[in-house]
Amino acid sequence: MNHYKQEQIKPYGEDGTKREQVETMFDNIAHSYDMLNHTLSFGIDKIWRNNAINYLLRNRKKTDSVLDIATGTGDFAILAYRKLHPSKVVGVDISEGMMNVGRDKVRRLGLENSIEFRQEDCANMSFADNSFDAVISAFALRNFENLDVCLTEMHRVLKEDGHLSVVDLCTPVSFPMKQMFHIYSRVVMPLLGRLFSKDASAYSYLPETMEAVPQAERMRDIITKAGFRNAQYKRLLFGMCILYTGEK
Repeated sequence: MNHYKQEQIKPYGEDGTKREQVETMFDNIAHSYDMLNHTLSFGIDKIWRNNAINYLLRNRKKTDSVLDIATGTGDFAILAYRKLHPSKVVGVDISEGMMNVGRDKVRRLGLENSIEFRQEDCANMSFADNSFDAVISAFALRNFENLDVCLTEMHRVLKEDGHLSVVDLCTPVSFPMKQMFHIYSRVVMPLLGRLFSKDASAYSYLPETMEAVPQAERMRDIITKAGFRNAQYKRLLFGMCILYTGEK
């Protein structure tokens, strides 16, 4: 049963589950994802990921194992390895196309023994309970078919002193950013996506789910319901992105 509006939004219409369609979508745009992601955010997505890692640096003495949920092309996993110096980073995703791009990056950097990619569904991961010191994720919450189940799984695989650090896009709430962002997300973003990724649906789906996904206090409460203690949120860059954090 779908509890949240964004769980009902699919990239390609009614046929197939959201999970299946999201996997297909990311396989389709994997070749252009990095370029478009950095272009559409003007490179600020890198700063947002840094905010998530800095939270872990401030709140943990040592982070030896990291799980990157919906790792995509691996940028967050690579950043986590470089800044946290863990023994292992595991990036999971449902899209092999995206992870294959990430595997190429990791090989070029000589990090294939430190960063592993595995195809996993966040709603039903194969990892044992209490496996990781930190669970991180970037720009993925709106893509989950069952948000509650995925957050509960993130909580399950965390160690007892583990931390959650997640960044996700959101819609600004204040004038004039709210109005400017609406035009940008509804006009500019789909146009650029259509030109460069050849998948118009993907970059129409993105702003639609950004507006539908629970945000701020509501997402904090959902994270708390999944079992996390001290769930917090912080708006970044005029509310275009939010950092969500929690503890086990």
